[in-house]
Amino acid sequence: MFELKPIAKESIARALAKVERYRLLGEPGEAESICRDVLDADPGNQEALVCMILTHTDQFDEPHSRPDEARGLLGRLCAEYERLYYAGVIDERWGKALLHGGYPRETVFPLIRSAMQRFEAAEKIAPEGNDDAVLRWNACVRLIATNRLAASGDGNGETPGVESFDDDVPVR
Repeated sequence: MFELKPIAKESIARALAKVERYRLLGEPGEAESICRDVLDADPGNQEALVCMILTHTDQFDEPHSRPDEARGLLGRLCAEYERLYYAGVIDERWGKALLHGGYPRETVFPLIRSAMQRFEAAEKIAPEGNDDAVLRWNACVRLIATNRLAASGDGNGETPGVESFDDDVPVR
């Protein structure tokens, strides 16, 4: 079998620029591969960890995708703001993928609400001049309105988490 070749630490900045280009080209698998190479060379590289989280969320609409690996990377982020913000991004993008995959609106709603709660928490500790969490919150509000998302009508306003039946996710 072939063995992976390591990249030099000096090439990390160029590699991360390529990650962004591959994501923009709609090739998240290629971007993920580069992120893995960067993290092999520099396991604590925060930019590579964020890019890896985003490449995973870019693939949420693919068959058999799950948010577990993206969520597992959150603990490696150093800043609390980053952990909260990207946890919200994961929930929001997973909810959108399920919505586009045909899941009922009341199943998707709790994920979007969870994302909003994370964005709200991130907003409170955001660096000055950084309104990214506000922008994501507003996108979630618009998603709820556009798709008429709401909690289930079972009286308690909650729907079981979608994670509880990840193994049954239909092919999208």
